[in-house]
Amino acid sequence: MVDVLIVISGLPGTGKSAIAEAVAAELDAVHLSIDVVEDALLGAGLPPSWQTGVAAYETVRAAAEQNLALGRTVVVDAVNDSTAARMTWIVGAERAQADLTFVLLTLDDGDEHRRRLESRQRSFLHLPEPTWSDVQLRAASYETWNDTVLQLSAAEPVHEIAQTILQHLP
Repeated sequence: MVDVLIVISGLPGTGKSAIAEAVAAELDAVHLSIDVVEDALLGAGLPPSWQTGVAAYETVRAAAEQNLALGRTVVVDAVNDSTAARMTWIVGAERAQADLTFVLLTLDDGDEHRRRLESRQRSFLHLPEPTWSDVQLRAASYETWNDTVLQLSAAEPVHEIAQTILQHLP
């Protein structure tokens, strides 16, 4: 079986982590989250900045490559709002000679998106939760996808989204 890197993308609050966890559990895969790593980097004293965000992406890429080299399927959850961020995974997949599947979660119902964002409870000690205003600003600057991406509505139940992703894997 060919190694597979699955990257679950979308705005904060769309359910990336829940979907990534469900897909990873189904595949007995490694799940890596940018937010977990960024929280650790901030806890180690790095300042909140775009450089720290890039460091989190690069750290997760390196961990993904290492796990792919061991023959593990890897599922990453990350916002991936720019071409540069997406290139991280393209480079990682190429280095590991793995198939790459991009998934983009969207949630068109603004009220539901805001409700999810504001009601989620995560255990981060250093990574601040984005506000609804932050998410709206990020949405306005979210770069268009030029790569092949499986776009799915995050309005569907987690298990249904996970099953759809599994059906589209190589």
